[in-house]
Amino acid sequence: MRIVVVGEGMIELSRADGGLWRLGHGGDTLNTAIHLARMDRDVRYVTALGDDPFSATLLQDWAAEGIDTSLILRDPTRMPGLYAITTDEAGERSFSYWRGQSAARRTLSLPGSEAVMAQVEQADLLLYSLITLAILDEPSREHLFDLAQRVRARGGRVAFDGNYRPRLFATQDEARELCRRAIGGCDIGLPTLEDEAMLVDAKSAEEVRDRWQGLGAGEVVVKLGADGCLVTGVGIVPPPERLNPRDTSGAGDAFNAGYLGARLDGLSPAEAAVRGHRLAGWTVMRSGAIPARDDDFPR
Repeated sequence: MRIVVVGEGMIELSRADGGLWRLGHGGDTLNTAIHLARMDRDVRYVTALGDDPFSATLLQDWAAEGIDTSLILRDPTRMPGLYAITTDEAGERSFSYWRGQSAARRTLSLPGSEAVMAQVEQADLLLYSLITLAILDEPSREHLFDLAQRVRARGGRVAFDGNYRPRLFATQDEARELCRRAIGGCDIGLPTLEDEAMLVDAKSAEEVRDRWQGLGAGEVVVKLGADGCLVTGVGIVPPPERLNPRDTSGAGDAFNAGYLGARLDGLSPAEAAVRGHRLAGWTVMRSGAIPARDDDFPR
């Protein structure tokens, strides 16, 4: 099964001991792609980087994780985006971003993007997020919407994560319209109640599920953090165990990987949700959005 993930991979700064900062990488769709690659999936990441040393390091790191980087374009006039994570005593994180001139903004409008899109069209599963749409320039957004249609026309599936970051949009109406279009063109919807509460003032997981299904998403999984998730046709699926998280960075991204990987394996939505919870649980008990893999990594 060929999985294609579209988004932005960035340089990550996270707190280390002694007042220092640790250099890494991350980004919502990148995190999911790495987890899927660690499950020995055929994962291709689509983004754009610069020709600078940081971009070269990111490419090397992603390839070392098992990601196929052959669809990543280079823009010599730009560099990768950057973000910093700060974490409070409860393990909740906050982010600061520097991504205004990120190379990823022109991912599907750079020279060479037509050849990339021809490869994306062959995907068995295409994944992108509302953050992906937020950072892309207008031509790239339209190309991505068209690609989603073409993937589905070939018999592939499209998954969309409604990750909402208000500061990435000029207006809330812009975010709502982009989200609406993406939901209408996806097979698997992966919203979060917290995001939907900010975006459309949703009050419950059931309301989110009904909205997404009403817009066209057939299979909807509403993520509820420590309370589990609401799965279409199943109901609430709680996590296997309650945890005292060390760092919640990337928990939803890890859940997406566990869930989507399980669905590609033929597991039911309920079984896939449990696998998603296990991978998210492994992630939150370690530091960083993409912790180093260890013997306890759930497969």
